[in-house]
Amino acid sequence: MTFIYPAVFTPHKDDKGYHAAFPDLECCEVDGPDLEDAIENAREAAYNWIMVELEEEECDLPFASHEDDIHLEEGQFIRRILVTIKLLPDND
Repeated sequence: MTFIYPAVFTPHKDDKGYHAAFPDLECCEVDGPDLEDAIENAREAAYNWIMVELEEEECDLPFASHEDDIHLEEGQFIRRILVTIKLLPDND
């Protein structure tokens, strides 16, 4: 399964790092010391968030917001984060 969710990236004011937040994935936020690490950390956080949701009895994954519907503050930008999850057959 492949999921693509927009993440809003905000540069840190005091260093070269970035904060990333997923508007569609509740409380799914990360930081990274640079953009490359922040993107990878965002991918890992989204993967973990989705995996937890998929394990729920009543899985309710949100639809991805359209980028034009996301409000950005000055300096913020959006990157679409792709997450691939390989589901194994249930052996029960």
